[in-house]
Amino acid sequence: MTESNRQFNSVAPLRNVVAMVQLVDRVISRAPTLPGMAVFYGPSGYGKSSAATYAMNTFGAYYIQAESTWSKKSLCEAISLEIGIEPSGRIDQMVRAIYREISATGRPLLIDEADHIVARGLIELVRDIYEKSEASIILIGEEDLPRKLMRWERVHGRMLAWVAAEPGTITDVTLLQEIYCPGVEIEEALKQRLLTESRNSIRRICVNLNEISLLARRNGTQTVTAADWGQGSFFTGEPPRPRGLK
Repeated sequence: MTESNRQFNSVAPLRNVVAMVQLVDRVISRAPTLPGMAVFYGPSGYGKSSAATYAMNTFGAYYIQAESTWSKKSLCEAISLEIGIEPSGRIDQMVRAIYREISATGRPLLIDEADHIVARGLIELVRDIYEKSEASIILIGEEDLPRKLMRWERVHGRMLAWVAAEPGTITDVTLLQEIYCPGVEIEEALKQRLLTESRNSIRRICVNLNEISLLARRNGTQTVTAADWGQGSFFTGEPPRPRGLK
């Protein structure tokens, strides 16, 4: 089983997963005269990358995760390898090979951590690939990615949709419980407290559900209540207080 398939099998149908799938479907199903780029954005920890992994498997999409050190060559090489062609030649030659392959397959391209693409001034290269291939391209990034893209009108004007990742809900907690706390019943009051102290972050919800699972294992029980948890603290994202301070 590949790493992407392992991730796919561990992704619950959270509302951000559903939102991502609906966004990709909307872009690939667009009328021929409509633009084919879109943005999925939101704070770190909202499960955007997990949603992208699910969408990748659902639609057979190409997926890359940008890095802060990338150059134009690095971006072309990463896309080339993802779409199954050997990166070679000048940058313009790689771009032509990329858009020909993507155009031939018709598969969408998901670019995660797209803030790095913008920060490194590589977004016009992505637009070149889009223009030549007429592909469906989804940029995935942080909360202010749409604002950052305003600097590039030729990119900004080619967006079909801007979809915001939403904070986690109690339903998401219940769905994730099946993955990170299987076989353990959690009192509703404790789940609500977990959601609140996780500050609705999907990542922190997963971490805290795992802590409840560990407590249940230590106590040899299949039910954990607010009383069982007591004054124990959930992971909130705040740094720990320096030792020795009251």
